[in-house]
Amino acid sequence: MNNRFILNETSFFGWGCRKELVNQIVSRGFKKVLIVTDDNLIKIGVVDKVLSLLDSSSITYDVFSDIKPNPTISNVKHGLRVIRKNHNDCIIAIGGGSVIDTAKAIGIVLMNPEFKDITSLEGVANTKNESLPIIALPTTAGTAAEVTINYVITDEETKTKLVCVDPHSIPIVAIVDTELMAAMPSSIAAATGLDALTHAMECFITKGHSEMSDMFALKAMNMIYNNIEKAVIKDKDAMDKMALAQYIAGMGFSNAGLGIVHSMAHQLGALYDTPHGIANAILLPYVLEYNGEVCADRYIDMGKALGLNMDNLKGKEAVSKVVKAIRDLTIRLNIPQHISEVGAKTEDISLLAFKALNDPCTPGNPRELDIKDFEELFKKVL
Repeated sequence: MNNRFILNETSFFGWGCRKELVNQIVSRGFKKVLIVTDDNLIKIGVVDKVLSLLDSSSITYDVFSDIKPNPTISNVKHGLRVIRKNHNDCIIAIGGGSVIDTAKAIGIVLMNPEFKDITSLEGVANTKNESLPIIALPTTAGTAAEVTINYVITDEETKTKLVCVDPHSIPIVAIVDTELMAAMPSSIAAATGLDALTHAMECFITKGHSEMSDMFALKAMNMIYNNIEKAVIKDKDAMDKMALAQYIAGMGFSNAGLGIVHSMAHQLGALYDTPHGIANAILLPYVLEYNGEVCADRYIDMGKALGLNMDNLKGKEAVSKVVKAIRDLTIRLNIPQHISEVGAKTEDISLLAFKALNDPCTPGNPRELDIKDFEELFKKVL
């Protein structure tokens, strides 16, 4: 079997590493950058930590911040109007997955205008040109958008999440500065951290996993499970480890793919505007239990990676121990346990199931499903 791996050209890690940004801009010859971020990060002063570096170096920039937590086609089109008006030659994305995903869509369409409708980017888009160069500075320890070839944009008219997979969209530089993540509220730190754990666990059992992705997935599981609770209460060492772990998980899932935790979570985000990390965190234990029916042997290694004693366990016992550990973790982190708590309704089950069945992440799931299976799963999580 042939496996392809695509990663960033350059990455920096650690508290305060954003100081490398100016060198990257100057050495690459960029003259006028577009800052892509969101209004909340501007209000709480996170963006200023980056802009002060540009100001002191006399680097010219414009700012675009019209981005929702689940970014829309309208957000992307607005960003395209801004970047065309200002003739920027580089994008600096400062934010979580929503911001970096929007930056990717802007960069791709700018250089591949035949995809200006945005909807045609869904799935594996046949773009011909690399995105406008993107330098990504994540402000959450979860999505790993700074190292992945994926991005997700919501079609607000059809209430559908467009899952886009494009190697041309990967940022050329990732600057993973834990200090930029320190302002995250505890609830967001918990949700985004569990998003990263979902990435690691799903890519370990997806059909597309390989020895290389397994290596990343197992390491990320270990680091996330053993540091997320301390990171939520602002332990600096744990925060540094979470920032690195979510990136490691991203290296795995960007190349191995995901499964139906994401297929189902995408629909909750599209229909109810549920934050992606929360949706994944609710669904993860249920889907792990479901998939354990066909790949229980993989759960032994997952349990060991988490630090659980898996001696003499096999089959359903191994699956149950891993599922319980994850469910207990979500409870300790105050994550809702049912999707009805985030607005899901019984009358929407059929629609949610239909859209999940057709989500680009579904084919990678280790266990096959039809629409009835999805309906039963949604009902169980309701």
